[in-house]
Amino acid sequence: MMRLFALPALLLLAAGALPSAEPPPNKKPPQPLPLRTLHDKDFFFKPPATRQAWEARRKEVREQLLVALGLWPMPPKTPLRPVVHGKIARDGYTVEKVFFASLPGHYVSGNLYRPTGKKGRLPAVLSPHGHWPQGRFFEAKDAAAKAEIAGKGEQALAGARYPLQARCAQLARMGCVVFHYDMVGYADSKALGHTAFTGADAELRLQSLFGLQTWNSIRALDFLAALPDVDPKRIGVTGASGGGTQTFLLCALDERPAVAFPAVMVSTKMQGGCVCENCSYLRIGTGNVEIAAMFAPKPLGMTGANDWTLEIEKKGLPELKALYKLYGAEEKVAAKCFPEFGHNYNQVSREVMYDWLNAHLKLGLASPVKESPFEPIPPKELSVYTKDHPLPKDAVGEERVRQYLTETSDKQLAALKPRDAATLAEHRRVIGTALRVMIHDKLPGKEGLARKDEKGTLVKLDGAYAKIHVRRPGEKRSIPILVVRPKNMRDNGTVVVWIHPRGQDSLFEDGKLVPAAQKILAAKAVVFAPDVFLSGQEGHGRTYPVNKSYAGYTYGYNRPVLSQRVSDVLTTVAEARVRWDTDKVHLVGFEEAGPWVLLARGLCGDGVKRTAADIHGFRFEKVRTTSDEMMLPGALKYGGLPALTALAAPGELFLHNHRGTGMGGWVKPAYKAAGAEKKLHTSGEKVGSDKVIEWLVR
Repeated sequence: MMRLFALPALLLLAAGALPSAEPPPNKKPPQPLPLRTLHDKDFFFKPPATRQAWEARRKEVREQLLVALGLWPMPPKTPLRPVVHGKIARDGYTVEKVFFASLPGHYVSGNLYRPTGKKGRLPAVLSPHGHWPQGRFFEAKDAAAKAEIAGKGEQALAGARYPLQARCAQLARMGCVVFHYDMVGYADSKALGHTAFTGADAELRLQSLFGLQTWNSIRALDFLAALPDVDPKRIGVTGASGGGTQTFLLCALDERPAVAFPAVMVSTKMQGGCVCENCSYLRIGTGNVEIAAMFAPKPLGMTGANDWTLEIEKKGLPELKALYKLYGAEEKVAAKCFPEFGHNYNQVSREVMYDWLNAHLKLGLASPVKESPFEPIPPKELSVYTKDHPLPKDAVGEERVRQYLTETSDKQLAALKPRDAATLAEHRRVIGTALRVMIHDKLPGKEGLARKDEKGTLVKLDGAYAKIHVRRPGEKRSIPILVVRPKNMRDNGTVVVWIHPRGQDSLFEDGKLVPAAQKILAAKAVVFAPDVFLSGQEGHGRTYPVNKSYAGYTYGYNRPVLSQRVSDVLTTVAEARVRWDTDKVHLVGFEEAGPWVLLARGLCGDGVKRTAADIHGFRFEKVRTTSDEMMLPGALKYGGLPALTALAAPGELFLHNHRGTGMGGWVKPAYKAAGAEKKLHTSGEKVGSDKVIEWLVR
């Protein structure tokens, strides 16, 4: 049994200071914490040693992406009702105008390129465009186009002026059906702006522009794969910059694409600078190289340029090669950087892509494939909405799209309310997975802990005290935990993890243990009291800066404050179990820390025996700003605190001060479905800490 107090008796008697009741005076202004951003330079990918390990990791990352994008579970696929019209003939191909409803009232628009003189089912290419001005309608000025030719990035004026049309026309001439579609806010997609979904309400529902665009890509793939002249088993996806982001995200989530070619985007450095490339939770603990790796072992080609992708051949590609080697498919991943060019999808890069798709879509053309001259179509003639085919009258803006997403998600959530063993299991699968992603953690085992004990801080008063520091391997920050044992040093192996907004200081009043803590010691139990993230003395003089324009720029790379606090609770529970070598660990949350404890309890499984929490009248509906310390993106999408608390079933649970929070609507059905109604104890009123502790250690 590994216990903290297996130390020399002399040390136990050493003088030391109790935690102070007040934080030290702050002589400096509060300092913002250094948080990760999309511009960090360490988004490295370490491939697992085995395929089995990678498959487990891929499943975990895929679930993280789906939750982050608001697609867990997937929304229902409503009828697309595609409209295809306005065929324009060109040498070797035609161009048509397309729009369809990816959601009721939200329309995806684009152009459909088809080769002429081909019969049967043809290969196809889905092509998101990226952040070129006007997107699908992009037209470079003559001076810029001539500069491209002078720099040898382009050979023909048509390709230099219309590089997006150039790739679609060439792919069509190669025998592919190509769908080139708009990002939200570009070209014909103007019902929503390109900076939609940035408020607190959207965060609480995990509604983001990135999520909507990814859904549009999934539905665009539905449209393309369903065309009668398309072979659904031979579909490639390619785009550059923001279109590259959409390419590797779609290919990480959807099993249907056969070949991928994200250009100038996959990198260990900058991860995507637009709101349409960021959302909460997306890149916590991962990055674009690992997300692209999820396509393995299917063919993945990439290009780099004199931008953040400059080092892709040295940083990123070797790791991807190592992963593909696990499948015996090293030759199916490649990257070529052209440092002489800036951020681009020029003819030089496009021709690398043509060769890649030629080989892996089995087009049968001679290699290398060179781009042929083409006759551009004036951008105005590419517009899908005309007098005869106007934008449908049911088209809606951001507010109605959000309303539809909310209502649809709420219906899916209602189906998850536990009624029996089967629905309880599905509740745990869906909402439990979402909670794991939102906290970005689970209860660690012995191997998931590292510690450093402070010597010289042990004292004897009402009990024996020690301060320890615990951290997770690989993390710099450690959690200070005050451990209190009965004075006679004999305990019964029970540990109470004490979580309070004031942290360790809450154990003391006028230099003595508070009565509730004394009751724990009198019951021969031990107290573990941490200063969790930005609480107690651990939070003195520090602030957590959330990006004011879009919280996804912060929460996409860093745990929210609430998530980090819950993670610290999990670490403390694990440390109590390991250090005391016991399975008798109880958890108690006081005041506004009660919800922290309940979120942690949902991830503890059998790791906690009894849990008592003050709900403190809290509802996630009260969170009105993205910088609120109780902001937990996705909390309302997954039923708020009641549905998340229901994950505690069938563990013993005492909830109090919950009047008006809707707890009974989820928690009671969950305990009934688990056959554990007698293990649930509730009170709408606030219960004194003495009575809470009496229940806990009875």
